Amino acid sequence: MGRNTRKRRTPLATKAIAASAALALGGGGLIWANFYASAHEETSANQTKSAGAQIATIQCPDVGQKLTDVPDGARQGVDKELANLDKQISEAYTRLASTRQAQAGDSGFVDNAILGPLKSKRVAVIDRIGINIKRVGGQAPDNLEQLATCQGMAADANVNDGNGEGQDQGGQDQGGQDNGQGGQDQGGQDQGQDQGQGEDNGLDPVPEGNGGQAGNGPVAQDFVNIEDVQPNSRDLPNGLAANGDTGSTGTFTTECGTNGNNLFNSDNLIVAPGVDNGAHHTHDYVGNQNNDAFSSDDDLANADTSCQNQSDKSTYYWPVLRLQDGSNEFDAQDAGGGAEGNVGTILEASQAEIKFVGNKKGDVVAMPKFLRVITGDAKAFTNGLNNANTSFSCTGFEDRQVTDKYVVCPEGSQVVRTSNFQSCWDGQNIDSANHRDHVAFVQADGSCANGFQAIPQLQVRLVYDVPAPTIENGQVQNPYAVDGFPEQLHKPITDHNDFINVMDENLMNKVVQCINSGQECQ
Repeated sequence: MGRNTRKRRTPLATKAIAASAALALGGGGLIWANFYASAHEETSANQTKSAGAQIATIQCPDVGQKLTDVPDGARQGVDKELANLDKQISEAYTRLASTRQAQAGDSGFVDNAILGPLKSKRVAVIDRIGINIKRVGGQAPDNLEQLATCQGMAADANVNDGNGEGQDQGGQDQGGQDNGQGGQDQGGQDQGQDQGQGEDNGLDPVPEGNGGQAGNGPVAQDFVNIEDVQPNSRDLPNGLAANGDTGSTGTFTTECGTNGNNLFNSDNLIVAPGVDNGAHHTHDYVGNQNNDAFSSDDDLANADTSCQNQSDKSTYYWPVLRLQDGSNEFDAQDAGGGAEGNVGTILEASQAEIKFVGNKKGDVVAMPKFLRVITGDAKAFTNGLNNANTSFSCTGFEDRQVTDKYVVCPEGSQVVRTSNFQSCWDGQNIDSANHRDHVAFVQADGSCANGFQAIPQLQVRLVYDVPAPTIENGQVQNPYAVDGFPEQLHKPITDHNDFINVMDENLMNKVVQCINSGQECQ
């Protein structure tokens, strides 16, 4: 059976202030990191700087996305090795964040002490990936070893579209990064990150600037006032609603709660099966109650579910949203939590609306049981936008969707996270080597390309009552952010959502019938 992680949210009254939260990150955790990075100062695709220059994070080629043809017999071994690559990057980023003094005194430190050793470790893992594939008669991609080299991502580098061009979403650059302080102090950062850390805590003293309670984001430029966003301005091609007023117009809604059971873990059964802490960040789970890295399909099929319809044992999971208020959560010192820069109070959604809709071009077909779908990209800040699919908005303003910003909502309005999943299926596979190729988004006209079949589109809408952060002197106070890999700096573009279909056959047939006949069912 799989391993469940059920931990209660710590009562606010017992939580520590920011000073304690920072100290709790010791023992392998992140310290206050240094360098500023914003996903919205769009300039060029892969700006990097030499080891002696300021770098914000580490950018490595995503090996997993290059593996499009891995034999089934090699999948388990390859997935574990890909998880090793993620672990190596996280460890290298932690070392980057904790050695700022050494970097300041040695222009070759990052190359020699961080990037060089990281490359050597990656070469060994990539070799093992090739061995796993060849052992069962497969063919590893040519020149896979070229993906071993990582770079330092400069303080002014930005998310890109994956094709060498930066993303520009209407000139939301708010300036204020330097504030006349040379880009180091940034005026008033002590208000948000020091908060009583007058004592010597043994950590490297570094200039402020990377933002966030754990020093790895977010920053002020990651936020936008929803009233400043133009209606219908979302410009990512991914994640469009597949349904319309033609074709299959029905809907099916499943009520599965908001994770009131406090089921959390930092695994990812889809991407890293059999690997503890494979996600390096904490997930909320609704639906299936036996979902972790060690759950088999049989475990999922025989598990309890939080869904009202007990025939829906599907698993729906997403990175938790945290309020970085200086508090300690249950995972403040754990891998996937505070030890990897995911800190603050975990917020439970006030609403979690899970709905399946149709296709504007015609009927949909049933999803196969145990179909796995990931939407969005947890590494979009360093990978680029090819697989990015995020949407932040506010209640009362949902004609305004933002892809690369967290939103600041007016009083009385709540934060909304929306994910519209891929809804075209290859008709054969429940998963693929890179967990992408077996499904696809609809085209602009709603049709499926390459002979794929239309399946019900999963739409997840999460609503949160989040205290609006304040931005003063270019600094954000009490920000909120999604959990993520530590080197992704809590950028909103890295939001993502995961789904495994574990509906029984009768229920799935009902979903399809409701959608194709234009009914609204639940």
